[in-house]
Amino acid sequence: MKEAGIDISDGYPKNADQFVDQSFDYVITVCDNARETCPVFTGKVKERLHLGFEDPAEAQGNEEEVLAIFRRVRDEIKERFYQFYRDKLIKRKTI
Repeated sequence: MKEAGIDISDGYPKNADQFVDQSFDYVITVCDNARETCPVFTGKVKERLHLGFEDPAEAQGNEEEVLAIFRRVRDEIKERFYQFYRDKLIKRKTI
């Protein structure tokens, strides 16, 4: 992520279970496994979406090949979420 200009050094993984009773505009899963195992959010959720991506953790090959897959998926996620933002959020503001 650093090479893409994003600092995640202070970040840490969180279990989704700690958020299930909170309210969200969107709950978005990004891989088929997450879609299958995602907890049921009991708080108010306006919209649930699935934007499927290949899971790079399952990539095989040498270090360079695996890194290339992680980079590709990272870039696909970035583009899909920019598209989501443009399609869903910007259109809503102009209505």
